[in-house]
Amino acid sequence: MNDTTHMPLIGDLFPEMQVNTTHGVKNLPGDYAGKWLVLFSHPADFTPVCTTEFVSFQKNYQTFRDLNTELLGLSMDQVFAHIKWEEWIKEHFDTEIEFPIIADTGTVATRLGFLHPGKSGHDTNTVRAVFVIDPEGKVRTILYYPQELGRNMEEIIRIVKGLQTVDANQVALPANWPNNELFGADAIIPPAKTVADAQARLAAGQAGEFTCEDWWLCHKPLGQ
Repeated sequence: MNDTTHMPLIGDLFPEMQVNTTHGVKNLPGDYAGKWLVLFSHPADFTPVCTTEFVSFQKNYQTFRDLNTELLGLSMDQVFAHIKWEEWIKEHFDTEIEFPIIADTGTVATRLGFLHPGKSGHDTNTVRAVFVIDPEGKVRTILYYPQELGRNMEEIIRIVKGLQTVDANQVALPANWPNNELFGADAIIPPAKTVADAQARLAAGQAGEFTCEDWWLCHKPLGQ
């Protein structure tokens, strides 16, 4: 589905929109075509948990860029508030925020499902949402965190790495990849869809092409 009446879901194309940011006007998702994008909302500027998150996002910004990934923040604050908050972070933590932040009036947050009034008690603070958008503009992951819990940067980075690995190798990835308790860094072979596929899968496993616990659960090292 890609209509304009529902919030984007996993697998949808991110809706086209123009947003005002601390780096000027951005056209989404077009300005990020060919790159991965992590779009994340925070409840408000000058709040404790959000401040720690922005420092952490910035500390990991080079890691994201090394993965061909850009960061884009959002809250329902005006541009001047974002700028002043960035200055405060620079002054107090010697950390310069290099990625843009959307200044939203509520239109973008509403469109994307970032407002959960039942949690915050009002409709002016966004939840801690994360959208991971691929180079074709498709939404690949959606995460929601409550206001009282800061995000885990390592997990967001793992998601980007994992999705890139899935796309490059046409595989699935197990829990806690690349440190799965059963198969380590192995990738999961997509399940067979026909009886013939199931029989071929077992034969391939017996031939050593990959390891099969059963025809529906086969895995292999990446690159094999």
